[in-house]
Amino acid sequence: MSPIGALPRVAVALGFASAASLLEHACEEAEAGEGFLEFRLDHLERPQEGPSVIKRFLKQHPGCLVLATCRRRQNHGCFDGSVEEQVRMLEAAIAAGAPAVDLEIESAEAAPAAPARLRERAALVLSYHNFQVTPALEPIYRRLTRIPADLYKLVTTARKPSDNQRLLWLARTYARSPLVVLAMGPTGVPSRVLGPAFGCRYTYAAPRTAEGTAPGQLSAYQLRHLYRIEKLSRKTRIYGVIADPIGHSISPAVHNRAFQARRFDGVYLPFHVPGGQLKDFMNLAENLPVAGFSVTIPHKQKIVRYLDAVDPLARRIGAVNTVWRRAARWRGANTDTDGVRVPLERRLRLAGASVLLVGNGGAARGAAFTLADAGAKLAIVGRNPDRVRALAKACGAEALLREHLASRHFDVLIHATPLGMFPKVNECFFSGDIPAEIVFDMVYNPAETLLIRRAREQGKQVICGLEMFNEQAARQFEIWTGQPAPRAAMERAAREALAEGRHIMSTSDHETHA
Repeated sequence: MSPIGALPRVAVALGFASAASLLEHACEEAEAGEGFLEFRLDHLERPQEGPSVIKRFLKQHPGCLVLATCRRRQNHGCFDGSVEEQVRMLEAAIAAGAPAVDLEIESAEAAPAAPARLRERAALVLSYHNFQVTPALEPIYRRLTRIPADLYKLVTTARKPSDNQRLLWLARTYARSPLVVLAMGPTGVPSRVLGPAFGCRYTYAAPRTAEGTAPGQLSAYQLRHLYRIEKLSRKTRIYGVIADPIGHSISPAVHNRAFQARRFDGVYLPFHVPGGQLKDFMNLAENLPVAGFSVTIPHKQKIVRYLDAVDPLARRIGAVNTVWRRAARWRGANTDTDGVRVPLERRLRLAGASVLLVGNGGAARGAAFTLADAGAKLAIVGRNPDRVRALAKACGAEALLREHLASRHFDVLIHATPLGMFPKVNECFFSGDIPAEIVFDMVYNPAETLLIRRAREQGKQVICGLEMFNEQAARQFEIWTGQPAPRAAMERAAREALAEGRHIMSTSDHETHA
């Protein structure tokens, strides 16, 4: 009897060395509401204990569906036995109550009678895995479907963004076939989230409190609560952030919460786009299609060449952090400017205000042009005097050396360097008095930096980096959707994401507001 007709969209993959750990985590997932679990028997130190774990688990949770897998080491699993021993292990799992088993194509081809034998008593998932690349997919699909099975699983490794598109198009092309397709690795994350919306029967996830069984696996909790995988469809509009590295970004947490708050049918994904693959991503964005995306390191400057229209201020800055498509044209803007301007305008009139900008990198450049356009009297200081002078000349500001600061005082200080950013939280540009009445630190991880703490102690008014992040993100939301941003919900999501440790800062410049 095949259960393949009506499956949950998420299968939680469980791979543990001990039978006790496997049972414990399986029960934990079931109690959290997950009803579809893959038991990786090959991960057990004693795989023969697997069937008894399945039996005990199903006795406690009879409503759950167990998919038993015992992948051989030759096929990137952990089972050292022969194909015959592998098949016997799967048969034992079926006898213990597993209604479905996974057999890799290599074993099925080596033992031609095994697939039909297994299908007499359970549903068969016939699987292909490539841990190096995403090769031509049609020949693999034909190879799999030559053997009768209840579901075909085709898993590759994404080496470039468009690999996601190729897999998703295969799922859409053969939507009437029982298929699961996805790409492993950080570049393949979009395929894991979007697969069911493109026709895949389900996708694989990691347990919430342990590592997954394959690179790039998201937890079932993330798939359901962050990406709302149960609600995604072909009509869902796709957004995201492009970066390298991508794991540091809190933007998926913030924008997906905003979509949920406004009941907007959209999903916001992390797109890992290494340097040199921007053109490939733009092809993916054009064809998937992607409706809009945030841009951060290392693409803020290079993205400009791929856009049909760029906001004048963003063009002067030479960097874009927000892209969207309208009337078949790619458009770009820099909402970091809003992130600088709006928090300051809540506290003072910028025209004529004296502002000291600390920094000479990309974030400082955006702030400098924003402040100059607003009419502020701007001075710039930084660790590289040559770059400070060049930036000051470009925006009509005064270039200062650090030793000049003792005799100067400003209305506002804006800190735009990585000093104080996690994990180097004990660094600060100022060891003594801070020469301004309002202190604005662009660093938002940690939420309160050493500079902000010292400013508070000195009685200064402070603006934390998270306020800038939220403002630029809110403006992005409004550009993309045409709706008012749910600012309170977005701020809560940002704080929760930071508190939960999703945000690991690993960049060399503070251009990470995406």
